[in-house]
Amino acid sequence: MNSSQAQKLSGKKEPFPIALLSLTLGAFAIGMTEFVIMGILPNVAEDLHVSISKAGQLITGYALGVAIGAPILTIFTHRVPQKMLLCLLMFLFILGNAFAIIAPNYELLMGARLLTALCHGTFFGVGAVIASKLVQAHKRASAVATMMAGLTIANIVGVPVGTFIGQHLGWRASFGAITIMGLIAFIGIIIFIPKLRQEASSNLTKQFSAFKQPKLLLFLLLSALGCGSLFTVFTYITPLLVDVTGFHEHSVTWILVLYGCGVTLGNIVGGKLADWKLMPSIFGIFATICVLLLIFTVTVKSPVAAVITMFFWGAAAFAVMPGVQVKIMNLAHEAPALASTSNHSAANLGNAFGAFLGGVVITHMGLTSLPWIGATFVAVAFIIGFSIYVVESKGRSRVQA
Repeated sequence: MNSSQAQKLSGKKEPFPIALLSLTLGAFAIGMTEFVIMGILPNVAEDLHVSISKAGQLITGYALGVAIGAPILTIFTHRVPQKMLLCLLMFLFILGNAFAIIAPNYELLMGARLLTALCHGTFFGVGAVIASKLVQAHKRASAVATMMAGLTIANIVGVPVGTFIGQHLGWRASFGAITIMGLIAFIGIIIFIPKLRQEASSNLTKQFSAFKQPKLLLFLLLSALGCGSLFTVFTYITPLLVDVTGFHEHSVTWILVLYGCGVTLGNIVGGKLADWKLMPSIFGIFATICVLLLIFTVTVKSPVAAVITMFFWGAAAFAVMPGVQVKIMNLAHEAPALASTSNHSAANLGNAFGAFLGGVVITHMGLTSLPWIGATFVAVAFIIGFSIYVVESKGRSRVQA
């Protein structure tokens, strides 16, 4: 009998919603530090005397820090109690952002970003496992989506507010605000996350054996492709909206608010769709993202049409994430935390490559080429996802026959 069932039988109120909100708050703080740099990219570039493309590599560096650091940290901490681990991760997060406030040059700011990145993937990996175990099996994707909503709410509230602060008080003030949010999240985790009974973990050899599955590796590739598509475009969304669409820099804050609303809506709907029909929702959403990015290549030159397209693109881009996360955890039942964390590593490899490629595209092809390059990534993801679905359907047909 699990703790949730025991609480129901004893008539006690389940603590799950508060615990889940604590995870969401931590996700909000992490999401704010990951995405706010995009809104203040021109300010950072000007203050540190580097190009927009080089400033964009602060996003690449962060993503690589997550990709490389997350699985290593998960391996070395797999026996650490989950609440203690979350506290350790938030401490590193606060330390990295505090250092970013005082970083005197580009290189040290990059170092601060790398330190902050260490906690990202492991936090979401462990958090997703906790969230999924606190609900019934048919609600796992929705629980993960609720935790991930911290990222999307960060896009609605944190990123626009952080961008506004950075544009008016300097970009260092943005990292000051993030540090405060990290402290609040840290306190929330201490107070509200219960001390969960640590399950006996399988040995590392057995955990790594889960990654011998070709299907699991393909889903990690899907995650990387989806995020690569997003970051190829979104990393440079401020110069794109200002230089191509024609918005004033200060208008970008409010556009990001609307984009964040789309992201939040998509995350919630995506979790529901994944609980309903997991694989059809994954490849169907990939197809939708591809179409929207192709439309964006045209609408980016029209202020109204560009904002509308961004809203639906943001919704679709984040709608696919809960389903992919749950599918990966299902495939690696012997190592759900490591697989979940590896998903964030794969996603951030996609982030890093997308941000890097976006800089190359700007240099050689121009800003207007970004959307269709992003669409190409997602088209490949759709083909892979649809192929897996067809193979699984045929396998089920043979079993039934």
